[in-house]
Amino acid sequence: MNFDFSALLVFLTFSSGLIWAVDAWKFAPARSKGDGNASTSADTAKTAREPFLVETARSFFPIFLVVLLLRSFVAEPFRIPSASMMPTLLIGDFILVNKYDYGLRLPVLNTKVIENDRPENGDVIVFRYPPDPSIPYIKRVIGVPGDHIRYHDKTLYVNGIIVEQEDLGSFRTRGSGREMNGWNLKQETLNGVAHDILIAPSRGFTDGLDLVVPENSYFVLGDNRDNSRDSRYWGFVPDENLIGRAFFIWMNWDWKGGGINWKRIGKII
Repeated sequence: MNFDFSALLVFLTFSSGLIWAVDAWKFAPARSKGDGNASTSADTAKTAREPFLVETARSFFPIFLVVLLLRSFVAEPFRIPSASMMPTLLIGDFILVNKYDYGLRLPVLNTKVIENDRPENGDVIVFRYPPDPSIPYIKRVIGVPGDHIRYHDKTLYVNGIIVEQEDLGSFRTRGSGREMNGWNLKQETLNGVAHDILIAPSRGFTDGLDLVVPENSYFVLGDNRDNSRDSRYWGFVPDENLIGRAFFIWMNWDWKGGGINWKRIGKII
């Protein structure tokens, strides 16, 4: 089972705010009057002091609230755990995901409350994995509603037009994912977005695939085409499963590669 940090953050924000509000409404006025038995100003100050729980709730509530708002409606951090988006994203990349491009959604409930743009072909999106929505996935949008997608012999066709692949030579990396060294590095341009992909010379999905993307759904692929579990295997991403658009790498930590990869920091996705 995956840990639901959003639910915890909502609980902490609500509970700390409730404790602070109830105390301010009911108990703080009584404390401010002081204790009738207090004979000195020091005794009065002591009896008027906030309980530890209330003081803690008052101190942390603004922090919880700001983090909740930023994480829910502005940007959320994620870590890349697998090689499915290589060479665009490497194992150990820490990324930021834009939470408002595709509409604002309530935390935990994931209900869209404000409409905005929709994903476009070429976008790198984070979404809740359809077979198990508790797991966040990241892939590239290849087809939007109404698009005709064909994938045959490692070649992609969108609406009858072949997506050309420019050969960039052999892929080389260090650290995690180096077992892909020597694979074919190619560049695709989809909807004006140029991005690199990996093709394994003698493995991967080669069978024919021919489909039309249904309404309110998206067809996604990993950039590591022969090492990615994506829409070819489990189907479409429903609009309600969207989390946001990946846009920035703010850190990379890969112990197999010697720790921090400083060259990755600050890259735009």
